Amino acid sequence: MGFAESTLFAERVHFPVCGSYVYLNHAAVAPLCRPAAQAMEWLTNDCLMHGSFHYERWMDAYAGFRQSASRLMNAEAGEIAMVKNTSEGIATIALGFPWNEGDSIVVFREEFPANLCPWQKLEARGVHLKWLSIYDPLDRIEEAARGSRLLAISFVNYLSGYRVDVDGIGDICRRHGVFFFLDAIQGLGVFPLDVRRAGVHALAADGHKWLLGPEGFGLLYVQRDWQDRIEPVEFGWTNVAKYADYASRDMTLRPDAGRYECGTLNTVGCFGLRGAIEYLLHVGIGNIAPAVLDLSRRLAEGAQAKGYELGCQWTAGTASGIISLRREGADSRALVHRLKQHRILAAPRQGWARLSPHFYITAEEIDQVIALL
Repeated sequence: MGFAESTLFAERVHFPVCGSYVYLNHAAVAPLCRPAAQAMEWLTNDCLMHGSFHYERWMDAYAGFRQSASRLMNAEAGEIAMVKNTSEGIATIALGFPWNEGDSIVVFREEFPANLCPWQKLEARGVHLKWLSIYDPLDRIEEAARGSRLLAISFVNYLSGYRVDVDGIGDICRRHGVFFFLDAIQGLGVFPLDVRRAGVHALAADGHKWLLGPEGFGLLYVQRDWQDRIEPVEFGWTNVAKYADYASRDMTLRPDAGRYECGTLNTVGCFGLRGAIEYLLHVGIGNIAPAVLDLSRRLAEGAQAKGYELGCQWTAGTASGIISLRREGADSRALVHRLKQHRILAAPRQGWARLSPHFYITAEEIDQVIALL
């Protein structure tokens, strides 16, 4: 493991779910970590007892969230917007981008629909889609990038768990002047990500998977020098710079990524995801990544030894926390159901059983799962 055993068990205190389940479903909906739950509990109790009396604490939480999220990816706080979910973040970029008829986008067939539907909708506006596979080599991606306006790909594929070469793709986009969009929901919180080094212009992620936060609250990163070119597609009173002046009718946009926030925010979600991100930063992404890879490798090797096929071959450079497996003649849904009877949570996905351990899961729990395959 990436942690000493004593440190790992100390962290498990923050995951009371471990007392009841072996939780291998972080790629779907993760359990809350205790810091996230405690932060939300504080706010709900405070609202119960005091209403909005401590409203300034809400403002502090919004600013604190932007700071914490920016630290997670080496961005600026002013490049972080609060959104409902990954889909809203992607749609903001797709619909607000300064398209011209005849522009082209590099997209990938294996993507989750959230990172396909918004781009496909642009075909009605004369935008052309160039289809690739996430498994295509970088030279094939570079060929498609030439002459394209934007490339959209997921950090980690939701089904196979394949982790793309973000830095390599970023180099390609930089050389050819292509806007680089990253759907980060299956990798952020597990693997280090430096948007400056990788040349990522925008990314979106929700809080309820590997970030160990609540559903219904996520983040959108937009590089500052693109903010004046990507228009808000939802418009309300808080998009404008003078939103706190209710008598103002000035439509000048906010000077940061707050321009993409339309109206009242999900404050309890903000408290929760800020608490979760600060917890992950405390543990250290540099510690989390090797721990997760150790667990997924152990699971992959154990499954293969029992005759299971993997969604993609496990390699240190492309593996993630997602292991999808199947065996000829076996029903993946039945396997997931059988695991659940043993209080092991996984998910059936398109004929595969998808298992996704986070860093606090133990090697012994993985061995327990393998024994039941």
